[in-house]
Amino acid sequence: MNWKEFLQGESGIHELSTEQTETLLSALLSPEKAPLNQAQLEVKLNTSDDNVKKRLGEIYKKFSKSFPELASQQGAGKLRTLHTKLKQKYYQPSQPVVATQASNSSPYPEEFRSLIEEKIKTFCGRRFVFETFQQFITENPCGYFTIIGDAGMGKSSIVAKYVSEHKSPCYFNILVEGRNRPELFLKSIRQQLIHRYELQNSADADLPTLLAKVAGKLTFGERLVIAVDALDEVEQEPGENLLHLPTTLPDNVYFLLTRRPYYLGKKRLSVSPGVPVKELDLRDDQYVNFNRYDIKEYILFVINADSDSKDGLRKWIQERGILDTTFVEELTNKSENNFMYLRYVLPAIAKGDYNDLSLKQLPDGLQEYYQNHWVRMGLEAKPGQLMEIVLYILLEIGTPIPCEMIAEIAEEDVCDVDKVLEDDWIEYLKKQNLEGDICYSIYHASFFEFLKAKREMDSKRKLFREVNQRIAENLEKLEKRMA
Repeated sequence: MNWKEFLQGESGIHELSTEQTETLLSALLSPEKAPLNQAQLEVKLNTSDDNVKKRLGEIYKKFSKSFPELASQQGAGKLRTLHTKLKQKYYQPSQPVVATQASNSSPYPEEFRSLIEEKIKTFCGRRFVFETFQQFITENPCGYFTIIGDAGMGKSSIVAKYVSEHKSPCYFNILVEGRNRPELFLKSIRQQLIHRYELQNSADADLPTLLAKVAGKLTFGERLVIAVDALDEVEQEPGENLLHLPTTLPDNVYFLLTRRPYYLGKKRLSVSPGVPVKELDLRDDQYVNFNRYDIKEYILFVINADSDSKDGLRKWIQERGILDTTFVEELTNKSENNFMYLRYVLPAIAKGDYNDLSLKQLPDGLQEYYQNHWVRMGLEAKPGQLMEIVLYILLEIGTPIPCEMIAEIAEEDVCDVDKVLEDDWIEYLKKQNLEGDICYSIYHASFFEFLKAKREMDSKRKLFREVNQRIAENLEKLEKRMA
């Protein structure tokens, strides 16, 4: 991130107006050059001395929340002080203060270990998110901080990165695995807090009680941050806060939340007056440049450092005589600032799936990518293939399922089903070992919804009725075996 982008981010964090941001950028040209004085700013901004003084006064007032020296300092020198403080922050990224944990604690819950490790493997950027959250917990005694963004914008990866670095208690709501109920959330968080803080007599405690007990154990300077991903995937009856999150919080207790946008009137997190709440919407105009920067950084990382894809990508780029900068710029535009798009497209290019296409012909956006792959696999021209049946079985079951059970429902050979799972669609699926069985589920909610839309568009097709009938019969047989 260059100096200008950094200052733009700080302007967003401190809620500077457009004029104030322009003044800050003009005054602080670089981390190494001295700030312009007021007379120079009058000329550069083509405005009056009074306007410059007024804008600077507002800038100092807003930045004084982060740098109290600005409020206490009298007379000249405030701009130099602000420049020094921002320069220190630019060269030394902030580290959120989080609560310590018991020495025998695991880094993070075993149930989410593979997810976290997979998410952080190629993590890039998002510094502006972490800095804004750090600002929030610095300025407020407690509170809820929510990251909002569309599917594929990297919300889960942000939470995973935060948890991996700060070992925060966490919970990932996962619709496609059925891990999205309030009772499962409470059970997991309760176990984490009891283990981490050695809480006594808490086996049946509710969340407010647990938070109060932890708050009583925190030493000076410690904070408890609980990270909860994908509130939009929670399955819960309406009427109460999602996951029964408390309306009040003890001091030094914070929640880092993520969710997709919802329609007005469907808000499902209410808090008592005085409880600090902040939302960071990744789609906001003020974050466009940061998102593009992070997307570009991710593409460059995969091209240059990802052992699985870099050689194939280099070959594809060189065969077409494309400059790296052109490839990065064009793919950034096509991604629509969506990391999930890149997660699929970059490996597909590296594997040779797009050897028949030019850079301009690559799909635009995540939904077009899904549709493009659907067509390229022949499912539009010849519906009803085994791979389509397998996908809809995964969609209808909604939880991880072994290959053998899929084959039984599909009434097909296990080897043929295994080929579909491992060769044709493995990048769209999550593969995991559950009690000795290798099970499969749909990887991401966006692909889950793509399949759901396909089904809903043609819900009267014989295929869907047959798949549902076979699932019902299989479950009935399983119940009889267990009886």
